[in-house]
Amino acid sequence: MAKPVSRGLFLMVAFCIFAPLLDACSKLATTEIPVGQITAARFVFQGLCMLPVILLMRLDWRASRRDLTLLTARAICLILSTYCFVASVQFMPIADSIAIVFVMPFILMFLGRVIFGNPIGPNRIAASVVGFGGAMLVIQPSLSHYGLVALFPLGCALSFSFYEMATQAMSNRVHPVTMQLHTSIAGSLICLPLMWAFHGSGIAELDPVQPDLLNWAYLFGVGFWAAISHLCMTVAMKYAPAATLAPLHYLELPMAVFLGYAIFGDFPNWLTWCGIALITGSGLYIIRHEHGQATAHPMPPPLPTEAI
Repeated sequence: MAKPVSRGLFLMVAFCIFAPLLDACSKLATTEIPVGQITAARFVFQGLCMLPVILLMRLDWRASRRDLTLLTARAICLILSTYCFVASVQFMPIADSIAIVFVMPFILMFLGRVIFGNPIGPNRIAASVVGFGGAMLVIQPSLSHYGLVALFPLGCALSFSFYEMATQAMSNRVHPVTMQLHTSIAGSLICLPLMWAFHGSGIAELDPVQPDLLNWAYLFGVGFWAAISHLCMTVAMKYAPAATLAPLHYLELPMAVFLGYAIFGDFPNWLTWCGIALITGSGLYIIRHEHGQATAHPMPPPLPTEAI
């Protein structure tokens, strides 16, 4: 049992190493490529990278009409999340953006309360207030320096929270790798017509340009590292429970700091470090608390696919 769990932990660490490479490629591309075009490239190249994987695994491509609707909604959420994050790293350090995005556990907790009526309790409310305060420490200097663009990571966190909820709604019916490919196809079918519609519009963030060879490499890197990192995370969840893997997400921060400093010369100031510490500490507390609740009150086994 320990060996499969260790494989899951190893793959989750790999995700935390590869995911910031996607962010670095996005930031490098933003110097000459519009944010909307980078967002579209993520889905196109991610889909091209996932296609041979799904063929080798011989997975079923079929999905019900209900799931196709959810997959489209999932793609829209990921489009918004990707656009917001790329728009933020165009101006902000990668580590600052990721730190703010890590308020997502708190957003998911409150969405669970609003949509599903899940109880929150004073401890989780206190942890959320502390975590959000940490986000404000990161946002405040960024807001004064970069303007309203510093709020884009919050939009990323909110969009990705809905993306996670759509993923959970299909997790018992659609294989994760198939889900990723369908999302890539849906995202491409949405983004590419939009790029065509905005071609020649003069809107800087949406009007596509002809990339040179180096920028083609950056755009491919966005899709490639997205496919590799999310594949690592998907397979990791087959070997270890989500509650075991969730705290490892915070390992993205040191990798993001390293890449930001090595490539762009960015290094968080002391106020940002304080915010990162508060977000990480409160996020880990919520993850630990949720794990304890799940252990004390286990959920009933999922319904068979045929019954859903």
